[in-house]
Amino acid sequence: MNELPSLNGLRAFEAAARCGSVKQAAAELFVTPGAVSQQIKGLEEALGTPLFRRAGTGLRLTEAGAALYPVLHESFGQIAAALQRVRAREQAGPLTVSVMPSFAAKWLVPRLGRFRARHPQIDVRIGADARVVDLAHEDVELAIRYGQGNNPGLHSEKLLGEILFPVCSPRLLEGPQPLRTPADLRHTTLLHDDTTDEWQAWLTAHGVQGVDASRGPVFNDASLTLQAAIDEQGVALGRDVLVAEDLARGRLVRPFEGALPFRSATYLVCLPAVAEWPKVAAFMAWIREEARAYQAARDAEQQAASKAFAEARPRARRKRS
Repeated sequence: MNELPSLNGLRAFEAAARCGSVKQAAAELFVTPGAVSQQIKGLEEALGTPLFRRAGTGLRLTEAGAALYPVLHESFGQIAAALQRVRAREQAGPLTVSVMPSFAAKWLVPRLGRFRARHPQIDVRIGADARVVDLAHEDVELAIRYGQGNNPGLHSEKLLGEILFPVCSPRLLEGPQPLRTPADLRHTTLLHDDTTDEWQAWLTAHGVQGVDASRGPVFNDASLTLQAAIDEQGVALGRDVLVAEDLARGRLVRPFEGALPFRSATYLVCLPAVAEWPKVAAFMAWIREEARAYQAARDAEQQAASKAFAEARPRARRKRS
């Protein structure tokens, strides 16, 4: 690829040809007439041909200059229009956020009203999609992704860490084979997200033997797995972020204690320059607050749950005896 001449020289030539005057071009570009003349001279030397002829107090394009000017004029016009669109998108227009469907439905959307109340001038568009969007080439300003934080070339910050624990319909706690201890899992169906690895890791971490972690249906979205658990189809490993509302409403319960860190965390991801856009910065500041408040409440609930489980064990032993 041939090396392009100096952009300053091209810009100076386009302005001088359009204005018909070096002095007017200098005023438009906020430089001296001498600087414009030097930039044009450098461009002519790089091209090996003159671009202007003096005509009294004005300028006349040579044949080479006449061929070059309309191309540059159109190109600089397109650049200016593109920059204007970028600035308009930065300052106004909707904020598009790409997010996993399960996280959108179970955590983000229930909280979104608080963002609208704080920033009514910002319209948020939620793109619930499992695919990884191309932030550089799609009309998406911000993404909320699961992963390890490996997002080269992007602004990436950890939003939420998550834990896994068994959840099921409260009706599975009763019946001929009730769930009372982890060993009782051998009598029920295990529900899986994408893979059976997480159930195996949980069982191993808690010393549970005799339970086949490979059995049970596998779903490609966590919200489907949780719905199956609500519908009494088995026991799921719920991510705390996704099951909090269902636990609070009694649609799901924790049959016994025992949690495991989720292998991935939730990250906010965007292009570095986009992170400074007012609407993006406002959304990121708001969701950070929501994440901190959620984690504080989760920690308090975990402590209360551990205490409740600890108190329930002696009562259960006394009842059996």
